Amino acid sequence: MFTGLIEEIGTVQVIETNKKSSRITVKGKSIIEGAKVGDSISTNGVCLTIEELRPSSFTADVMAETMSRSNLSNLKTGQTVNLERSVKVGDRLGGHIVSGHIDGTGIITSYAKDDNAFWITIGTNDKILKYVVEKGSVALDGVSLTVAYVDHDCFKVSIIPHTSQETTLLKKSLGYKMNIECDVIGKYVEKLLGIQKEPEEKKQNVINSDFLTENGFI
Repeated sequence: MFTGLIEEIGTVQVIETNKKSSRITVKGKSIIEGAKVGDSISTNGVCLTIEELRPSSFTADVMAETMSRSNLSNLKTGQTVNLERSVKVGDRLGGHIVSGHIDGTGIITSYAKDDNAFWITIGTNDKILKYVVEKGSVALDGVSLTVAYVDHDCFKVSIIPHTSQETTLLKKSLGYKMNIECDVIGKYVEKLLGIQKEPEEKKQNVINSDFLTENGFI
C-alpha cells in the first residue's frame, strides 16, 4: 500500500526483456535505505517486489499482466521513474490510498501553464473515466493528484511547483503513455451495488413478437 507521495526519482539501469515479461534494475539512493528483499516499491505507480538488492539499486520482475496494463513495457535504459516505498502503519497518509495496481493508461494530450502551476490533460477510455470524478483522487505514474476537470474523453490535473520538481510528471513529452490508478473506493461501490454495463445488443430495442408478448401487447 502506498500514498502517492513520491520519495525519489530513480533511473532505469538494466532491462532484461522476455517474451511477455521483463526484469528491471533501478538505481536509487534514499529508496534503498532500510529496504530488504521481498519489500514493495512503487515504480511509476506499479507495485514491484524487490528480488535483488544492492547498495544503490534494486531489481524486480515484471509479469506479463503488468506489462500489458502499464507503461513499464515502454521503459528504456536511462529513463527516470517515480519511486515510493510502501507505507508503514502509523505513518501520515498525505496523499490517498494507492494500491500500486494499475487500472490502465492514458496519453498526455496537452500541458498548459497557469501562474505557478501546470495543467496536464490526460486522454483515456471510458473504462477509466467512469471512475474519475472531479475533485476526487487519481494516481498518475504513482503520483497522488486531485482531478480538476473531467469529461467524456479526458481529465485534467493541476501540478504545483513542488510536485513538478519532485516527480517526472512534467518531464514527459506529449503522447507519453501514463499509468493510471483510479480511487479504489469507486470500484468497490460498483461491485457491491452490482452495477454492470449492459452489452450493446441488450441496449437495442428489437420490436418483434417476443417483445410485444413480453410487454403485454399480444
